[in-house]
Amino acid sequence: MVGSLTIGTTFLFSPVAGVLTDKIGLRLTTLIGGLLSATGLLLSSFFTLNIQAMYLTYGVMFGLGAALAYTPTLAILGHYFKRYLGKVSGFVTAGSSVFTVILPSSLDYLLRGYGLETMLQVMSLVSCFIIACSFVYKPLHPPPCPPQKKPGRSRINMIIRSIINVDIWKRKKYVIWALCVPIALFGYFVPYVHMMKFVQKTFPGKSKNLPVMCIGVTSGIGRLIFGIIADLPRVNRIYLQQLALTCIGVITLLLPLTSSYVLLIAFTLIMGLFDGCFISLLGPIAYELCGPSGATQAIGFLLGLSSFPLTMGPPIAGWIYDQTGSYTLPLLLAGIPPILGSTIMFLIRCVHDDSDSEANVSSKPKADVESGNIQNANWKSAGK
Repeated sequence: MVGSLTIGTTFLFSPVAGVLTDKIGLRLTTLIGGLLSATGLLLSSFFTLNIQAMYLTYGVMFGLGAALAYTPTLAILGHYFKRYLGKVSGFVTAGSSVFTVILPSSLDYLLRGYGLETMLQVMSLVSCFIIACSFVYKPLHPPPCPPQKKPGRSRINMIIRSIINVDIWKRKKYVIWALCVPIALFGYFVPYVHMMKFVQKTFPGKSKNLPVMCIGVTSGIGRLIFGIIADLPRVNRIYLQQLALTCIGVITLLLPLTSSYVLLIAFTLIMGLFDGCFISLLGPIAYELCGPSGATQAIGFLLGLSSFPLTMGPPIAGWIYDQTGSYTLPLLLAGIPPILGSTIMFLIRCVHDDSDSEANVSSKPKADVESGNIQNANWKSAGK
């Protein structure tokens, strides 16, 4: 429950992170996120025997801190990189895959040798790195312009517009994308969460950790590879993400039909590659659809909408397993949503946004930091 609450809080409060980023800036939002993460972990080390307290310290504080730090970390990339946004996004998101492989054994060593309290304190110290990183986050794009007061708009309407960037919800392509991704995620994480139990039941005596490690390793490789592919001329990033979701769905459907452990390992290696593709393209697609001024809240609201399917998908699959005693039906049902979500995403090609030319500025080949510095200078000159 504590871990699930952390994940749910991180995704649920991502829209808040997007709004705060536009209001108080990337640097301050990330700083607050780092402070909350480090403090939540440190306080958790004093409440290891009080599970109710850890709901607040680890589940809510650490989860909220992660939300406030994650969204700005994706958003800051678009301020400095245009031509190589895919590569950079792949490189940055690959860090989570690296630590997916490193952290479990490291934390297990700390847990066995020094206890849960010391392990949480070390994690708190590591989280302080977020605070240090926040000081180098220097945005180059101006914040969204405040809404203009128009006749007929109520005060409540103006307040909402001053908090939420409503322009991103006028972009039909973003709306379709922001609804299709959560649909796909209903089954997306099921094989990841239940993989070890599935291996124990289907292949007794085989390593239950190896398939999960394979997913983590190739996910990092996939983020780097598909980040490079996404920056190639004439490559459609949305089509690439659709391909990733479809492949993950098909592999999930094939898992219960697998009778060979070697074949299972091959499936997990492929699944990890396309998982890396899906994750690394979230930021670049948000910039492509909503432009620099709307990308931060676009990312935040997408993650917020994804909180429910990510939280509910694996428990529902577990409930079905408890009722049937088999992973066949849960995995078959889990493979359908990614395929369905990627199929509905084709509607993006059928709609047209009036501001497409503005939103796709980030996809044009420009210099990276240099163009941002010029824009920043023009912004400052305009302010003066």
